[in-house]
Amino acid sequence: MILIADSGSTKTDWTLTNREDKSRKTFHTIGYNPYFIDTEAIYYSLTENLLKDLDASVVSKVYFYGAGCSTPEKKEIVRKALTRCFPGKEIFLGHDLLASARALLGKEKGFAAILGTGTNTCLYDGNDVSMNIDSLGYLLGDEGSGSYIGRKIVRDFMRKRLEPELYDRFKERFQIEGNEQIFHTLYSTQFPNRYLASFCSFADEYVSHPYIKNKVRDSFRDFFKNLVSKYPDYKDYEFNCVGSVGFVFKEILEEVAQSYDMKIGKIIKSPMNDLVAFHMEE
Repeated sequence: MILIADSGSTKTDWTLTNREDKSRKTFHTIGYNPYFIDTEAIYYSLTENLLKDLDASVVSKVYFYGAGCSTPEKKEIVRKALTRCFPGKEIFLGHDLLASARALLGKEKGFAAILGTGTNTCLYDGNDVSMNIDSLGYLLGDEGSGSYIGRKIVRDFMRKRLEPELYDRFKERFQIEGNEQIFHTLYSTQFPNRYLASFCSFADEYVSHPYIKNKVRDSFRDFFKNLVSKYPDYKDYEFNCVGSVGFVFKEILEEVAQSYDMKIGKIIKSPMNDLVAFHMEE
């Protein structure tokens, strides 16, 4: 049986599947981005939250696609933990962007993007990523992502630029007493990108409000301006996207894509089903 993992900065979806009878079993754990978590923490989490429900001996190969698994050094952080959990098993490590491209495009060439807690984009040659413009992470980039949208909203809240009814609802929704509480959480949490992205849920709840709709639209415009439109001949490709943010705000995303003369292709919330199908055909 093969075990496939799609790991973002927030969560990891696992599917154990049998190529012969097509049976599947799913599992869920936290995200294992090696920029934010080390080998020991990954190993501990896997033993406590995955291996208690999954018999490692039935696994013949592990396909792990993860956010942050973009360099040999970062991949090794994850590989060491997986090797301890699945000794003697074949392990493949790839970036979550590759997982998204394979889920969206299969073995066809094209453009693929991630719009979730973070963001990423690429050109895909039918097997691997052929070009990638670095999103630069939540501190310097990640335009269009959940953390980017959340940051815009919380910043306006802290500066008291939210309209009164939204300000009160935001304060009540997140139980915020003042700016110091936000600063403390932001600078003390292990995953500040997730904390910022948590405020994006407010945008989902009040997306019909003109202020919220404009913030989301502006975020997607920044995404297209600084990332998507920088790819050669980008208008020749369809826009394909994986991720909760792109999926939830699909209508606004389509509007912005059309303003850049880019046709909309496949927009999905999670790559797992299509990723499993990709590996079942190998």
